[in-house]
Amino acid sequence: MWRAGSMSAELGVGFALRAVNERVQQAVARRPRDLPAIQPRLVAVSKTKPADMVIEAYSHGQRTFGENYVQELLEKASNPKILSSCPEIKWHFIGHLQKQNVNKLMAVPNLFMLETVDSVKLADKVNSSWQKKGSPERLKVMVQVNTSGEESKHGLLPSETVAVVEHINANCPSLEFVGLMTIGSFGHDFSQGPNPDFQIEAGSTNVRVGSTIFGERDYSKKPALDKSAADLKAPVEVAQGH
Repeated sequence: MWRAGSMSAELGVGFALRAVNERVQQAVARRPRDLPAIQPRLVAVSKTKPADMVIEAYSHGQRTFGENYVQELLEKASNPKILSSCPEIKWHFIGHLQKQNVNKLMAVPNLFMLETVDSVKLADKVNSSWQKKGSPERLKVMVQVNTSGEESKHGLLPSETVAVVEHINANCPSLEFVGLMTIGSFGHDFSQGPNPDFQIEAGSTNVRVGSTIFGERDYSKKPALDKSAADLKAPVEVAQGH
């Protein structure tokens, strides 16, 4: 498990990105050989961070960014500086999505993936809204699974997961199911060994890192955001997908 730190504040976003990518590659090298040789995607979590930091990370080669709150993502993705400076940016929504915010999320420029589908009703709403948008591409989605069984976390029970995935594949033609997103237990007892929920070596293909790249978050400057969005505090969040 990686600890969030002040690496970027001290040495810059570019240095932090290189260090994180090196650690991802080191973890990949330790994978069992029977796992698929899929290169993990690094999602830089930029919540509460200004547009200038997104642009700086983009200038160092980062293309995929994640946000937890619909309003913040819409404002950031619509920022004229980001639109002009980051033409190949790919936004992932990684927070809890309420159905009343679906249409607002679908209006986000360069929205690439929704990582947190956790019900058939939400899948249907997203599918309908994306259809109305008229995009030529299907929206990539992950199904969120609460593998740690914690009541404080959103996500499907593992036993419910297959039915939701089958529903998306059969009944949501505007959505492309690309994998499962799991959030492991944060309060792991390290005296018992590494937290298995955050072992990239286990085959994750989607790795989310925030503070280690951008520096500690200052929530005192946070704009008014979606009231019920879950704040994922794990230093590294791992999602299975492609």
